[in-house]
Amino acid sequence: MSLLPWTTGPMQSAGRGLSLLDKICSGLTLKERSLLFNLRPRRNRRPYALTQRLTHGFSKLLAWVAQPLIQNSISIESNIIHHRKMQMHSLKPAEPDGKIKVIKSARMIDTISGGLIKDPVIVLNGRRIMQVGTASDVVIEAGAEVIDCGSSTLMPGMLDCHIHTMMFNCLTFHNYRVAQWEITPELQQMYGLFHAQLCFDMGFTTLRDLGLNSSRGLLTSHLCGIRDSINAGILEGPRMLIGGFTTITGSHLDLIQPRAMQRYGFQTADGPWELRKLARQNLLAGCDVIKTCVTGGGGTDKEEPDVRNMTQEELDAVVDEAHAFHKAAAVHCFTPNGQRMALQAGADTIEHMVFSEDETTDMIAASDAYVTSTLLHRTDHAIETRRLQGTAMFVINKMKAIQPFCFETFQKMHKAGVKMAMGTDMGFDPEMGSNARELELYVDLGMKPIEAIQVATINSARAIKLGDDIGSIEAGKLADIIAIDGNPLEDIRCLQDKKNIRMVMKEGEIYADRREGHTKNVVTVNPGDWKKVDYL
Repeated sequence: MSLLPWTTGPMQSAGRGLSLLDKICSGLTLKERSLLFNLRPRRNRRPYALTQRLTHGFSKLLAWVAQPLIQNSISIESNIIHHRKMQMHSLKPAEPDGKIKVIKSARMIDTISGGLIKDPVIVLNGRRIMQVGTASDVVIEAGAEVIDCGSSTLMPGMLDCHIHTMMFNCLTFHNYRVAQWEITPELQQMYGLFHAQLCFDMGFTTLRDLGLNSSRGLLTSHLCGIRDSINAGILEGPRMLIGGFTTITGSHLDLIQPRAMQRYGFQTADGPWELRKLARQNLLAGCDVIKTCVTGGGGTDKEEPDVRNMTQEELDAVVDEAHAFHKAAAVHCFTPNGQRMALQAGADTIEHMVFSEDETTDMIAASDAYVTSTLLHRTDHAIETRRLQGTAMFVINKMKAIQPFCFETFQKMHKAGVKMAMGTDMGFDPEMGSNARELELYVDLGMKPIEAIQVATINSARAIKLGDDIGSIEAGKLADIIAIDGNPLEDIRCLQDKKNIRMVMKEGEIYADRREGHTKNVVTVNPGDWKKVDYL
């Protein structure tokens, strides 16, 4: 992390701590930093060389700020990271003190301890949680708005860290590749918003959309438009982080498109410097994470999953470029060799993890990387749905062949203590909004229900660097809270039925309210209810 003297706030840097000078600067206003470094009043605001700008004012300011800052450096760094994340991902200005809401219910899942709290009382001040306790120890302030969730179970809003909202669900178009030529990116963007809202209505308050390509080019800017319209309050939807495809010619992410399709120069790149340029173009469009691909994949025609998609030098360049802009890097990866390459490059998340070796799995467990397994689209149901919608038999046979390896690798990772985030890879199947079916699969493969819920909440929040703000119900965090009719610790499937999702709150505001006497929805349909769109 670095606090450059000419910036107005902290800038996050992967893997680096604060220097003494950074700690000093963190306590200063922009004006004070300008005085300290004697900045030239030039348009580009570049500072003098260090020897020229350390003037006599430095010693006075140093005496004033250095000692308490050094003594509290750990606290300072934590506060800076927290402040930066608020800058990047907060949706609305903080509400003034005094707007107090109180949520009451029968029970609450504590995703930090893994326990169940009876008769919880959660006090909100604006967008954030002010206090968490029980009915016996929290005094409700006079005039507070009380939100009574009755016998429901409260838990944090869930996250899906690997989704493609602008991809046509296979129940929407008969054949994705054909549909590519039939609709515009603008209409595709509207589907993306609709899909995000379907997930939001089902309790997924945060989505990390890992990008998309199309017959008209990369869709990074369209996805960023969805995110920004939600952040601006123009449209209702979940918190979104957007990925930008940054990959080579002929990679798995390129082969999502028909092979004969004419490619535009800005869709793929080859060699470290051209890939850096493509990453920068995605970053310029506004993406939050760079998505790249180091091996082949499962859902594409005429491609084996174990082929290498990048050299180490190319992957290093892509990840380095993401980190240089204080963004994360997500790496699509099927093989142990690809996993080792991703670790060497410093990837933040490794996506899919189909094949495994014990030694490599242990390396991942010992690293800071998170793995997003994306199992739901590998089920028999998903494969059969694709077959019925005209997916090539080459792809169907490949998906059947890799399915058992996916499930076995998940079990090995769980046993080895690999840090896991939840992702569905929704696009073709399963239906948008049915994200929680992924958790049932985790439980079927050996996880306890509380572990699956932790993967979908606090683990996923930490994986995308938002663990200080979301993922658990704690004082100081954003009030992303859902109320469930039933107890997911007893039956994880209760998260799959819309009528059980009684309330969806994001940042202290209720967007879906299906408690008794309330009929507020984000969208009016249920996942899977909407018709095929084949009129084009």
